[in-house]
Amino acid sequence: MDRFSEQLRVEIMRSVAVTLAEDIGTGDLTARLISADASARGRLITRQDAILCGTAWFDAVFQMLDPESSVIWHAKDGERVKEGQSLCDVFATARALLTAERTALNFLQMLSGTATTTALYVEAVKGTRARVIDTRKTLPGLRLAQKYAVRMGGGGNHRFGLYDGILIKENHIIAAGGVTPALKKAQALAPSNVFIEIEIENFGQLEEALQAGAKLILLDNLTIEQMYEAVKITAGRAELEASGGVKLDRVREIAETGVDRISIGGLTKDLRAVDLSLRHIEE
Repeated sequence: MDRFSEQLRVEIMRSVAVTLAEDIGTGDLTARLISADASARGRLITRQDAILCGTAWFDAVFQMLDPESSVIWHAKDGERVKEGQSLCDVFATARALLTAERTALNFLQMLSGTATTTALYVEAVKGTRARVIDTRKTLPGLRLAQKYAVRMGGGGNHRFGLYDGILIKENHIIAAGGVTPALKKAQALAPSNVFIEIEIENFGQLEEALQAGAKLILLDNLTIEQMYEAVKITAGRAELEASGGVKLDRVREIAETGVDRISIGGLTKDLRAVDLSLRHIEE
């Protein structure tokens, strides 16, 4: 198991436990209408085309409430599913099925929404060199989950936090005394497994950054014409990342400038949940 998978496993248990506690509190009062020993079956249906994501969170919700429960999936994370498709069948106590329903769906709908949105952007830049990546603009407490969802949609991850990458922005440059001093300080202190990226605002800063050995440069809120020029000036000496208010209707135009990466906060910030339904089936 790689490091990301292990972190994700721990994060799933943490986030599910917290979310169930938030919803259940001192107990599900309505579920007491049902006999404690009654069993039930549920079937999950998607009401729209989507990229499925979040099955492990869905499973964990039921396992925490009913260790004897089982979920039989008919699709897996990263797969395209069609409107009306049956995604899984759930077998659990009736109380567990009723109590778990909203929390389980919240995770699956949100993460599938992130994966589905990401896939739209990835498809839009297909055939160019540009890779679609996320940002740190995530829901508080759900960053690892959302970054996983971006991967399931075919996108890539930027830094996970302030600890695993150095991103030198305008205020860092001012405080450090300029582009070159900021880069030199970063190069001196960065561990070997940490990348360094610097934001530039004009072509003078771009040339200076390249001369100082920058390998990853952020083009924030540049025009299409400026991006073309930046790609020409850089001439492959560093990777270029375009960022700043990127929307689906212009991501292709940005990709065609020749930039290497396009970071999009909207993948994880502007959420649109996938419409799913968990129907109870009479045996």
